[in-house]
Amino acid sequence: MEENTKVVSGQKERIGEICIADEVVAVIAALAALEVEGVDSMAGNITNDLVGKLGMKNLSRGVKVDVTEEHVTVDLALNIRYSFNIPEVSAKVQERVIAAIENMTGLKVLEVNVKIAGVNID
Repeated sequence: MEENTKVVSGQKERIGEICIADEVVAVIAALAALEVEGVDSMAGNITNDLVGKLGMKNLSRGVKVDVTEEHVTVDLALNIRYSFNIPEVSAKVQERVIAAIENMTGLKVLEVNVKIAGVNID
């Protein structure tokens, strides 16, 4: 098994094993965070128009995941839109990320740590 993949427990006994790459969990977390109103972008994302048009934007930038056999810890770095309440937006991000990862992967999320890297006025 590759180094950056994890086995979803309970599935191995039926047909075979299901491996989820850490990068997949990171993308799920990033997409869930970006759905929250008030989140402008992931910190460190390349926003160059050419890169965006080519579909090469790295969604997992600003996301660090630590995945074990059954648990996930997520660290997110976000840029928030000006005038939004940072603690409220952060709490919504935590809830949305936990729900998305647990629903899509079956892994238990232990914690989601949110770092506000910037505030965007645009």
